[in-house]
Amino acid sequence: MSPRPETSLAERKRQLVADELTSAALQLLAQKGYDAVTIDEIAAVAGVSRRTFFRYFASKEDVVVRFLADMGTGMRAALADRPAGEPVSVALRHAVSGPLAACGDHADSARGVVRLILGTPALHARFLERQAQWRDDLTAELAARVGADPDADLYPQMAAGMALTAFNTVLQRWSGSDDAAVDPAGLLDRAFALVAPALDA
Repeated sequence: MSPRPETSLAERKRQLVADELTSAALQLLAQKGYDAVTIDEIAAVAGVSRRTFFRYFASKEDVVVRFLADMGTGMRAALADRPAGEPVSVALRHAVSGPLAACGDHADSARGVVRLILGTPALHARFLERQAQWRDDLTAELAARVGADPDADLYPQMAAGMALTAFNTVLQRWSGSDDAAVDPAGLLDRAFALVAPALDA
Protein backbone atom coordinates (compact mmCIF):
# COMPACT_ATOMS: atom_id res chain seq x y z
CA MET A 1 0.00 0.00 0.00
CA SER A 2 1.25 3.47 -0.87
CA PRO A 3 2.21 5.69 2.07
CA ARG A 4 0.42 8.67 0.55
CA PRO A 5 -3.12 7.71 1.72
CA GLU A 6 -1.78 7.19 5.27
CA THR A 7 -0.21 10.65 5.19
CA SER A 8 -3.44 12.11 3.88
CA LEU A 9 -5.47 10.37 6.59
CA ALA A 10 -3.09 11.59 9.30
CA GLU A 11 -3.31 15.13 7.95
CA ARG A 12 -7.10 15.00 7.88
CA LYS A 13 -7.17 13.74 11.46
CA ARG A 14 -4.82 16.51 12.52
CA GLN A 15 -7.03 19.08 10.83
CA LEU A 16 -10.13 17.70 12.56
CA VAL A 17 -8.49 17.92 15.99
CA ALA A 18 -7.29 21.47 15.27
CA ASP A 19 -10.81 22.43 14.15
CA GLU A 20 -12.34 20.93 17.31
CA LEU A 21 -9.89 22.80 19.52
CA THR A 22 -10.50 26.04 17.66
CA SER A 23 -14.27 25.68 17.87
CA ALA A 24 -14.19 24.82 21.58
CA ALA A 25 -11.82 27.65 22.39
CA LEU A 26 -13.73 30.31 20.48
CA GLN A 27 -17.03 29.21 22.02
CA LEU A 28 -15.64 29.36 25.56
CA LEU A 29 -13.72 32.58 25.01
CA ALA A 30 -16.75 34.32 23.56
CA GLN A 31 -18.95 33.14 26.45
CA LYS A 32 -16.63 33.71 29.40
CA GLY A 33 -14.03 36.22 28.25
CA TYR A 34 -10.39 35.77 27.36
CA ASP A 35 -8.93 35.86 30.87
CA ALA A 36 -11.54 33.56 32.44
CA VAL A 37 -10.93 30.55 30.19
CA THR A 38 -8.19 28.03 30.92
CA ILE A 39 -6.45 25.71 28.50
CA ASP A 40 -7.70 22.77 30.57
CA GLU A 41 -11.29 23.89 29.94
CA ILE A 42 -10.69 24.18 26.21
CA ALA A 43 -9.14 20.72 26.08
CA ALA A 44 -12.01 19.22 28.10
CA VAL A 45 -14.69 20.71 25.82
CA ALA A 46 -12.79 19.49 22.74
CA GLY A 47 -12.43 16.04 24.29
CA VAL A 48 -8.63 15.97 24.25
CA SER A 49 -5.85 16.21 26.82
CA ARG A 50 -3.96 19.34 27.81
CA ARG A 51 -0.90 17.75 26.22
CA THR A 52 -2.76 17.38 22.93
CA PHE A 53 -3.75 21.05 23.03
CA PHE A 54 -0.08 22.02 23.18
CA ARG A 55 0.71 19.84 20.18
CA TYR A 56 -1.43 22.21 18.13
CA PHE A 57 -1.25 25.58 19.84
CA ALA A 58 1.24 27.35 22.09
CA SER A 59 -1.42 29.45 23.84
CA LYS A 60 -5.06 30.59 23.83
CA GLU A 61 -3.97 33.53 21.72
CA ASP A 62 -2.64 31.20 19.03
CA VAL A 63 -6.09 29.65 18.66
CA VAL A 64 -7.57 33.04 17.83
CA VAL A 65 -4.67 33.83 15.49
CA ARG A 66 -5.53 30.68 13.54
CA PHE A 67 -9.13 31.87 13.29
CA LEU A 68 -7.91 35.24 12.03
CA ALA A 69 -5.63 33.60 9.47
CA ASP A 70 -8.57 31.57 8.19
CA MET A 71 -10.72 34.70 8.05
CA GLY A 72 -8.37 36.39 5.60
CA THR A 73 -7.64 33.31 3.53
CA GLY A 74 -8.86 33.72 0.01
CA MET A 75 -9.24 37.51 -0.17
CA ARG A 76 -6.46 37.85 -2.73
CA ALA A 77 -7.67 34.83 -4.69
CA ALA A 78 -11.22 36.21 -4.67
CA LEU A 79 -9.94 39.49 -6.11
CA ALA A 80 -7.91 37.66 -8.76
CA ASP A 81 -11.01 35.70 -9.80
CA ARG A 82 -13.11 38.79 -10.54
CA PRO A 83 -13.72 39.73 -14.22
CA ALA A 84 -10.99 41.93 -15.69
CA GLY A 85 -13.33 44.73 -16.76
CA GLU A 86 -15.21 44.95 -13.47
CA PRO A 87 -15.03 48.22 -11.51
CA VAL A 88 -12.43 48.09 -8.75
CA SER A 89 -15.03 48.88 -6.09
CA VAL A 90 -17.12 45.88 -7.08
CA ALA A 91 -14.10 43.56 -7.26
CA LEU A 92 -12.83 44.64 -3.84
CA ARG A 93 -16.26 44.36 -2.26
CA HIS A 94 -16.45 40.75 -3.40
CA ALA A 95 -12.88 40.12 -2.23
CA VAL A 96 -13.59 41.13 1.36
CA SER A 97 -17.15 39.83 1.53
CA GLY A 98 -16.33 36.16 2.23
CA PRO A 99 -15.58 36.46 5.97
CA LEU A 100 -18.58 38.76 6.46
CA ALA A 101 -20.87 36.30 4.72
CA ALA A 102 -19.59 33.59 7.06
CA CYS A 103 -20.35 35.85 10.03
CA GLY A 104 -23.88 36.35 8.78
CA ASP A 105 -24.36 32.61 8.31
CA HIS A 106 -23.29 31.91 11.92
CA ALA A 107 -24.39 35.14 13.53
CA ASP A 108 -24.87 33.97 17.12
CA SER A 109 -21.44 32.43 17.55
CA ALA A 110 -19.53 34.73 15.21
CA ARG A 111 -20.74 37.94 16.87
CA GLY A 112 -19.34 36.80 20.21
CA VAL A 113 -15.99 35.90 18.66
CA VAL A 114 -15.69 39.22 16.84
CA ARG A 115 -16.57 41.10 20.04
CA LEU A 116 -13.92 39.10 21.86
CA ILE A 117 -11.25 39.98 19.27
CA LEU A 118 -12.12 43.66 19.06
CA GLY A 119 -12.50 44.00 22.83
CA THR A 120 -9.31 42.21 23.95
CA PRO A 121 -6.22 44.40 23.40
CA ALA A 122 -3.82 41.51 22.76
CA LEU A 123 -6.19 39.88 20.28
CA HIS A 124 -7.04 43.15 18.59
CA ALA A 125 -3.34 43.78 18.08
CA ARG A 126 -2.95 40.39 16.40
CA PHE A 127 -6.01 41.17 14.27
CA LEU A 128 -4.36 44.37 13.05
CA GLU A 129 -1.15 42.45 12.30
CA ARG A 130 -3.12 40.06 10.14
CA GLN A 131 -4.86 42.91 8.38
CA ALA A 132 -1.50 44.39 7.43
CA GLN A 133 -0.77 41.15 5.56
CA TRP A 134 -4.22 41.19 3.93
CA ARG A 135 -3.59 44.78 2.80
CA ASP A 136 -0.25 43.83 1.26
CA ASP A 137 -1.84 40.88 -0.54
CA LEU A 138 -4.70 42.98 -1.89
CA THR A 139 -2.28 45.75 -2.87
CA ALA A 140 -0.14 43.36 -4.91
CA GLU A 141 -3.14 41.81 -6.63
CA LEU A 142 -4.77 45.15 -7.33
CA ALA A 143 -1.53 46.56 -8.76
CA ALA A 144 -1.37 43.62 -11.17
CA ARG A 145 -5.03 44.09 -12.02
CA VAL A 146 -4.72 47.76 -12.99
CA GLY A 147 -1.16 47.61 -14.33
CA ALA A 148 0.32 49.83 -11.63
CA ASP A 149 3.66 49.77 -9.84
CA PRO A 150 2.81 49.17 -6.17
CA ASP A 151 6.08 50.84 -5.10
CA ALA A 152 5.52 54.01 -7.15
CA ASP A 153 1.76 54.36 -7.48
CA LEU A 154 -0.25 55.25 -4.36
CA TYR A 155 -3.53 53.92 -5.72
CA PRO A 156 -3.23 50.14 -5.12
CA GLN A 157 -2.29 50.47 -1.44
CA MET A 158 -4.80 53.23 -0.78
CA ALA A 159 -7.58 51.27 -2.49
CA ALA A 160 -6.73 48.12 -0.52
CA GLY A 161 -6.69 50.20 2.67
CA MET A 162 -10.10 51.68 1.89
CA ALA A 163 -11.55 48.22 1.29
CA LEU A 164 -10.25 46.97 4.62
CA THR A 165 -11.44 50.12 6.40
CA ALA A 166 -14.92 49.36 5.07
CA PHE A 167 -14.50 45.76 6.23
CA ASN A 168 -13.47 46.91 9.73
CA THR A 169 -16.29 49.41 10.00
CA VAL A 170 -18.84 46.75 9.10
CA LEU A 171 -17.38 44.27 11.60
CA GLN A 172 -17.49 46.87 14.38
CA ARG A 173 -21.01 48.05 13.56
CA TRP A 174 -22.39 44.51 13.16
CA SER A 175 -20.71 43.02 16.23
CA GLY A 176 -21.75 45.99 18.37
CA SER A 177 -25.41 45.57 17.52
CA ASP A 178 -27.83 43.23 19.28
CA ASP A 179 -30.32 43.60 16.44
CA ALA A 180 -30.58 40.25 14.65
CA ALA A 181 -31.87 42.07 11.58
CA VAL A 182 -28.54 43.84 11.07
CA ASP A 183 -26.92 42.03 8.17
CA PRO A 184 -23.15 42.32 7.58
CA ALA A 185 -23.60 41.89 3.82
CA GLY A 186 -26.06 44.77 3.72
CA LEU A 187 -23.74 46.94 5.80
CA LEU A 188 -20.88 46.13 3.42
CA ASP A 189 -22.96 47.23 0.44
CA ARG A 190 -23.67 50.53 2.19
CA ALA A 191 -20.00 51.02 3.10
CA PHE A 192 -18.81 50.40 -0.44
CA ALA A 193 -21.47 52.71 -1.84
CA LEU A 194 -19.67 55.46 0.11
CA VAL A 195 -16.14 54.63 -1.05
CA ALA A 196 -16.92 53.48 -4.61
CA PRO A 197 -16.60 56.96 -6.18
CA ALA A 198 -13.03 57.26 -4.89
CA LEU A 199 -12.12 53.68 -5.79
CA ASP A 200 -13.44 53.97 -9.31
CA ALA A 201 -12.33 57.53 -10.06
